[in-house]
Amino acid sequence: MSLRNRRQTLFLGANTGPWEITRLEAVAGPSLEPVACLRIREGGELPPAGTTPWVLRGVASYDRYVTRSERTALEAVQPPLGRPEASRAALIPIAKSAAWWELSHDERRAIFETRSQHIATGLQYLPAIARRLYQSRDLGEPFDFLTWFEYAPTDASGFEELVKRLRGSEEWRFVEREVDIRLRRVAV
Repeated sequence: MSLRNRRQTLFLGANTGPWEITRLEAVAGPSLEPVACLRIREGGELPPAGTTPWVLRGVASYDRYVTRSERTALEAVQPPLGRPEASRAALIPIAKSAAWWELSHDERRAIFETRSQHIATGLQYLPAIARRLYQSRDLGEPFDFLTWFEYAPTDASGFEELVKRLRGSEEWRFVEREVDIRLRRVAV
């Protein structure tokens, strides 16, 4: 089944919504238009043009670079999204360079995990930080991935450490656009 046939999730920049944006900044490349809130809609159609400043689309898909043993380890400690105590979140859309996509799958895997230890690093921060990856590249979106994280306020420093470690890895040398959006849940 192609990504186009799977249920998409929409992240809508808005003036009202359950997630208040506390920070929106470009890490690499252009930013997104500043907005006050974020709405998340699973499934459904895009809103009519001009009704929201921006919409990011993604599909929760299989983990492309994860081995069976890594998936088992992740599933054993990965908490669900929507935990009541996880009132902080981050949406980090990422686009990688053409050089990344010109590499073969095994070359990308070697950079992603063997050398950058993306999965091993992330495992160190579970179960405090819940995460979900949305694929966007195959949808023709401006970002390749939308990374969504949820955590309790007491785990905010751990999340900052995780992001710093990942951004310092070899894999991040291939990121040409990244926007860091931090959020606080204002409604459940």
